[in-house]
Amino acid sequence: MSHRDHRGGAKDGGREFSQRQLRVGELIRHSLAQLFARGEIRDPDLFDVSITVSEVRMTPDLKVARAFVLPLGGANTDKVLAALERCAGFVRGRVARDVKLKFSPKIEFRIDDRFDYADRIDTILHDPRVAGDLDHDADAGPDLHPDTD
Repeated sequence: MSHRDHRGGAKDGGREFSQRQLRVGELIRHSLAQLFARGEIRDPDLFDVSITVSEVRMTPDLKVARAFVLPLGGANTDKVLAALERCAGFVRGRVARDVKLKFSPKIEFRIDDRFDYADRIDTILHDPRVAGDLDHDADAGPDLHPDTD
């Protein structure tokens, strides 16, 4: 999962993305979102499926775009992913028309599991045992003089 470092650049596995990678990824993300919203893909497994494109990560050479997607509600992810992979060539051609680059990047689709991860953290934070610890810590206030034994 990517995160921001103290200088504002995005990182993935210790490797920092360039501004160009970030900019091209965002352009492709917008193009994919518009393509899905217009319903141009005629695959039966994608009929009436709303797809969210949360992020697109580009390789340093800009030849591969990894699109992180999630169907609305997170249902049928395997079926949707298989349909998107079948349509990858068509999607690549449509994106190439929208985003002018020297090379049209190969588009790889991945299911975005960050929403599941956020739900797991939310569930943990709302667990009565954890919530009790959090309430206790908030009531105690900041510990300005920790014991040093």
